[in-house]
Amino acid sequence: MTTPREVRVIGIGTGSPTHVTGQAIAALRECDVFLVADKGEAKDELVAVRRLICAEFLEGGTYRIVTVTDPERGPDAERDKAAYRTGVDAWHAARADRYAEIIESLSPGETVGFLVWGDPAFYDSTIRIVDAVARRLPLRTQVVAGLSAIQVLAAEHGIVLNGIGQPVHITTGRRLLDEWSPRLGTVVVMLDGALKCRELVERAPDLTIHWGAYLGLPQQVLRAGRLADVIEDIVAVRAQLREQHGWVMDTYALTAPSPGDAENPSVAVLVGDDRE
Repeated sequence: MTTPREVRVIGIGTGSPTHVTGQAIAALRECDVFLVADKGEAKDELVAVRRLICAEFLEGGTYRIVTVTDPERGPDAERDKAAYRTGVDAWHAARADRYAEIIESLSPGETVGFLVWGDPAFYDSTIRIVDAVARRLPLRTQVVAGLSAIQVLAAEHGIVLNGIGQPVHITTGRRLLDEWSPRLGTVVVMLDGALKCRELVERAPDLTIHWGAYLGLPQQVLRAGRLADVIEDIVAVRAQLREQHGWVMDTYALTAPSPGDAENPSVAVLVGDDRE
């Protein structure tokens, strides 16, 4: 019987080595090979940050970083719900095939690490892809939590995301306009690269937005204010940053005034990210 390959799926925070937890550092030190998706020249910085984190905590180690060319992904914004899901499933399967081929070629006993931006639980495909690889060859997987962009955003702006005793609702930018309501309490929305909240201005101009891009990185940018007053500035800044860096990860929180309870707001958190 083939011995399962050891795999570590490690949350590394949003780019700063100071976000890496003690548990994550221990998991990093167990790995011999790190598989990192290569998403093209525009996103070289994402690979560079992963290299920096390894160098920070694995000085003098014998680890290797293997970049894996990411499969082509279709134009998600132009797809309906069914086509979007079909496209993502095909992309995941292609990724799993490439990772499985590399893992099978490794020496026996080598432990494989995946360095996940933020936390592996929030709209990241790595766990699903590793599960797909495990259907092709035996793996034993450990997942290590990381500091998410949602937490970093709240800390950088000094805000509390949830109202007292209020629920949290998680959705996507694609679904935001259909689902958003102040009755949902805290609404966490991921994958909102189109800044769909811009289309909420007419319905809810008095929402307060707390926005941040490149959270945890040296080029971090923050904005906050009444949605109707600052959204055009945020749209312009985001476009400028994407042009400058070739990629952007941004997160923002929308706070709705709560009648009769100024200390118990409704909050919507949105993450602009194309990881999933």
